[in-house]
Amino acid sequence: MRCYSCSKWSIPILCKSCVNQLFRTTTSTRTIGTLDVISFYKYSALESLLLTKHKPEGYRIYKMLAKMTMKPFIEEFVESDERVIYIIGVDEYIKSGYAHVSLLTDAMKTKTSKPLHATLMAQNRVNYSGKDLQFRLNNPRNFKYIGKKNIDVILVDDIITTGLTLQEAQKVLMKNGVNVLFALTLADVEE
Repeated sequence: MRCYSCSKWSIPILCKSCVNQLFRTTTSTRTIGTLDVISFYKYSALESLLLTKHKPEGYRIYKMLAKMTMKPFIEEFVESDERVIYIIGVDEYIKSGYAHVSLLTDAMKTKTSKPLHATLMAQNRVNYSGKDLQFRLNNPRNFKYIGKKNIDVILVDDIITTGLTLQEAQKVLMKNGVNVLFALTLADVEE
């Protein structure tokens, strides 16, 4: 096989050289309302990889990105926190045979962090890609939550643009007695 990024021979979808040189995390935190959102990359650094989310190769790319970012983050986080933390992905909808957000949440499973797959699902499946803020405001996701109540969670999504989706998800979870500690995303569109 070849590296998806540089086309050199590589068994993993991204070669070691690209991972070490091109895809170093540039972690940032953005506060949206009352929610802190931690992102590992700027969107422009990962755009071509993130756009594979509904293609067959996206499965391997998202799995590797999760291993590089979400897994080390949660391992360090739970090391200093003894309580059970639940991981909830935003709309783990299956398309092209997998749910890309589910790959991110699944990588966060440890003894004290437990993914709750497909518990926060959008009832409105409108595509926000390329749409302005007003369109997003006029077409909320209308999330439905079917998971546990009275728990502490980390909310996970692939990209943050305006932050409206994460805010809406947080509100729905709070109405269901869920304490959202913060959100994690692979990439932040805001430069």
